[in-house]
Amino acid sequence: MMTFLKTILIVLLVYFGLKFLIKLATPYLMRYISKKAGQQFEQFFGNSPNANSQEKEGSITIDKNPAQNARSSKKVGEYVEFEEVD
Repeated sequence: MMTFLKTILIVLLVYFGLKFLIKLATPYLMRYISKKAGQQFEQFFGNSPNANSQEKEGSITIDKNPAQNARSSKKVGEYVEFEEVD
C-alpha cells in the first residue's frame, strides 16, 4: 500500500514539475523559433527590397525577352461540327 502511494506521489511530482518547467521555457522557445523564422525569411527574400538593384530610383530599364514562336506546329485535335437535336 505504501509503495503505491509513493509511486502516485512521484508521478504527480514529475507531472507538475514538467508542467512548471514547460511554462518557464515557453517564452524562450518561442523567441528562438521566431528568430530562426526571421533569419530564414531574410535569407529567402533578401535583407531589403532594393538589395538587388544598384540603379538610381526612378530610372527605367527595359529587358527584352527573346522572340518566341507564337504559333505551335503541334496538331492538338480536330474540329467536330454538331447540331442540337430537339
